[in-house]
Order: sequence, then structure tokens, then C-alpha cells
Amino acid sequence: MNFLYLFVIIPLLMMGGVVLLKSDRAIKIFMLIGSGVLLAASLILLPLFFEARALDPEAAMVMRSDIMWYEALNIKLSLGIDGISVLMIILSAVIVFTGSFVSWAMTEQVKEYFLWFLLLSIGVFGFFITVDLFSMFMFYEIALIPMYLLIGLWGTGRKEYSAMKLTLMLMGGSAFLLLGILGIYFSAGINSMNILEIAQVHIPVEAQNLFFPLTFLGFGVLGALFPFHTWSPDGHASAPTAVSMLHAGVLMKLGGYGCFRVAIYLMPEGAETYTTLFLVLTGISVIYGAFGAVVQKDLKYINAYSSVSHCGLVLFAILMLNQTAMNGAILQMLSHGLMTALFFALIGSIYGRTHTRMITEMGGLMKIMPFLSVCWVIAGLASLGLPGLSGFVSEMTIFVGSFQHDDLFHRVLTIVACASIVITAVYILRVVGKILLGPVQDKHHEALTDAVWYEKIAAVTLIIGIAFIGLLPFLPSEIINDSLTAVISKL
Repeated sequence: MNFLYLFVIIPLLMMGGVVLLKSDRAIKIFMLIGSGVLLAASLILLPLFFEARALDPEAAMVMRSDIMWYEALNIKLSLGIDGISVLMIILSAVIVFTGSFVSWAMTEQVKEYFLWFLLLSIGVFGFFITVDLFSMFMFYEIALIPMYLLIGLWGTGRKEYSAMKLTLMLMGGSAFLLLGILGIYFSAGINSMNILEIAQVHIPVEAQNLFFPLTFLGFGVLGALFPFHTWSPDGHASAPTAVSMLHAGVLMKLGGYGCFRVAIYLMPEGAETYTTLFLVLTGISVIYGAFGAVVQKDLKYINAYSSVSHCGLVLFAILMLNQTAMNGAILQMLSHGLMTALFFALIGSIYGRTHTRMITEMGGLMKIMPFLSVCWVIAGLASLGLPGLSGFVSEMTIFVGSFQHDDLFHRVLTIVACASIVITAVYILRVVGKILLGPVQDKHHEALTDAVWYEKIAAVTLIIGIAFIGLLPFLPSEIINDSLTAVISKL
């Protein structure tokens, strides 16, 4: 059996175990064990990938397998990975693992919560391991559907409104995406939805110009592309902590990964045609998201608008259509996934103690919660691009790659995008000053406790990932570069 099937089978088995268990505590322990097995499987996948790549160094994807689903349209469950897929799978496993720990304090409808959480995980993992357009779309939808219930039932604030807004906007994006996928299938004319097979033929330029914007827009909505980003801040703010972690840490990466894997790879000439339009939109996302974070007072909204900015930078780099910028885009997906998951985990921990997310109502938490406060500073420094942490490596690679274009348009846009670093520093340092330093704003906060064991495990795991990318960037970068060859050759 192909090892990749485990990333769907393990969550399915975990769902079965959750159904059978009666005690909430037993379910939580089972989730910790199961997510640990999933993380171990993702780490084992890395040497297996290297071994498969050594046996077939010219293949665009390795560890391939196909199971026929619907013969009339030649739809198959086609599995395959490259280095980028492996890194995304590891990121997803890390977020599921840490999200399970953060969910230890969950008390309401624990069984149902974890069942939907696991279904969301299946959609995410399935999307990254498949190379069939139909299968990718199916797993994409599986990942979106649980978000409605997870936010609507277990969320906070205007949770019903946020859940409905998120679902409607993402389903609207899915409609564009479905049109783009069907357009690619019929335009290729080979009766196949396999990405690798379609990449071997030339889709007519007229078809590319028609279906590229539909496909890019469909995935771009999930990647918080301006002006279709408004679902993201509301969804983040209302979602429970672990769902926010998975939502921002992994789910939004499906948008960037899909734009890269489907839109750019299969329709490179269409990408060239629409690069100017989408670069302007993504450039606005980068700056608008950063400015949006500056004026917010709610911690979740600050991190949500920060995610709009950082995910906009991913799409911005992909559209530069060169290897250096694309390498930076993948590194940014990894970096943002880890640091935004850390932010949301810390916000959940702080909110669970102070019962507020408003920065004007907090202060002096460094004295009361030193562990959580230090973790917050580390996440903030990673976000603003401190050397030695993941944010610096990814953003510098993006800006260097973007500045390789010698025309005025690209260079001006790159300089504008670089300005987001300064804006990011403003809101990060502002939050640190407001909530961690100075006098304690509420005397009741003086009796609060610091992080407990499950919060510490989640935070330390994410910080290790952030530091690993920041200190050893050549390791993921080499894996990414090896996998970019197929895409760059098409461009």
C-alpha cells in the first residue's frame, strides 16, 4: 500500500476511535496519541521521499499510485508528492498535533468537536497528497465544510454571522474554481484530470486566458486575495483556538498551493497575461492587511489582518514567476503557518485567563505570565522578520526574487511590499507594549496563572519549527528548489 494513504486512513481511524470512546478525557488522550502518530508519519515521509526521489530524479512527482473512481471521465484517486507537498504535509501534521494539545481545555460537545476537527484534517491532508484535479477539488471542499459548524457551534462572538460569511464566500470561490477545473479538463482534450498528464500537453492560449483568472481567483479567495479577504478576519475572530490555528496555519495555504500547483503550472501563458492585474491585488493585500492590523484592538483581529498581509505576500511572490520568489513563497507558507498558529494558541491561552482579547484592557502580563509572554515576543519577532527566525528567511527570499525583475513596475511593487515590514513592526511592538509591559490594568489579573503543560508543549513545538527554518533555511530551501524545476521549465 502507498504510504500516502496513511494521511487519510489515520484520521479516519481516529474518527472511529472518537466515536467509540465515552469519556471526554479518554477522547482527548486518544487525540493526543493519534495526532502524535500522524506527526511521526509525516516525519517518516521525508526520508521515504528522498529515497523515492533518488530512484527517479527526473520525475515531477514520486510515490505515485492511481485508483479508478469514475471511468467515463477517467477520474482517479491519483496520489503523488514532491518536496513542496512533503513540507506542507509536515506543517499540517504539526498544526493538528499542537491543535490537539490546545484543545485539552475543551468542555462542550468534545466528541462532536473532534470529529469535525478530524474531518477538516482529512480534507487538508488529502488535498496535498493528490495530483488529480477532481480529487483535489473534493478534498478542498471536505476541508471547507467543517469550518461552518466548528465556528458556528464552538466559536465566540458573532459566530453565526462569521460562519455564514466564511462559508458563502469560500463556496463562491469554489464555484469559480470548479469552472476553471472543468475548463482545464476540456481544453486539454486528453480525457484526464491528472495534473501531470495535463502538464504534458499545451492548453490553447485562448483557453488559458479564459480559465486562468477563474482558477486563480477560486484559490485566491481562500488565500485572502483582496478584495475577497473579508471572510478571513471575522472567521478567525470567532473560531475556537485550535480551529483558528488550523484555519490560518494550513487551510489558507491551500489557496497559495492551489494557485501554484494548478493555475501557474498548467496555464503559464495565462499567468503571464494576468500577472499585472493580480500583482496589484496581492500588493494591496500585503499593505492593506498590515494597516488593518495596526488599527485593531482585538488580539484575534490583529492576527487575522496580519494573516491577510502575510498570505498576500505568498500570492505576490508566486506571481513573480521566478524560482527565487517562488521558493520564498513556499518558505513563507511554512513560516506563516507556524507563527500564526503560535499566535492563535497564545491568544487562546491569554483569553482563557483574562476573558478579554482587547489590548486596552490588558497590561503587565510579563510579570504574571512570563512563559506565555516570552512566547508572544518570539512569535512577534518572527512576524516582523527578525534574523534567526523563519519570517526573515522567507520574506528576504521573496523580496530578493521579486527585485530580480528589472522593470519599474515590478520594482516599485516590491518596494511597496517591503514597506509592510515596517508596518508589521508597528503593530507587533504596539501589542507587546500594551499587553506585556507597563502596569497591570486589572487587579484581578494579578491572580492569574501561567501556561500549563499542554499549552507549553504546543508553544514549544511551534517555536522549534520557527527556529529550525530560521537557523537552517537551506534544508527546506533545497527541497523546495528541487521541486520547482518542473514549474520553472513551463515558464
